[in-house]
Amino acid sequence: MEFGEHIRQAREALLATDRTFSLRQVALRIGIEPAYLSKIERGVFQPPSEEVVVKLAEILGEDKDVLLALAGKLSSDLQQIIRQRPQVFAQLLRQLREEPDHAILRVARELKDGQW
Repeated sequence: MEFGEHIRQAREALLATDRTFSLRQVALRIGIEPAYLSKIERGVFQPPSEEVVVKLAEILGEDKDVLLALAGKLSSDLQQIIRQRPQVFAQLLRQLREEPDHAILRVARELKDGQW
């Protein structure tokens, strides 16, 4: 699914039960023009900046990293982590590419718990 289509569907699902999720209201809450949000949702414009995507995620109750990925972006904190050790992270991500989610999550939990 494209970024704009995903945003529109998420917003309209919330709008079904809460009128504050109209295109105009959401645009005003994140500090952009309603026409700009409309063009993003319709795929006329490219996804907005990281800051706007993160605000959209907060308002729509979406995961910011998922929305950033749909927008073809990577959060600035993750970019910084990768820049510190680009070869290591590139190799790690390539090796994990084919692994199932549960295996990746298990490794992440082990690292977090210090049981690596």
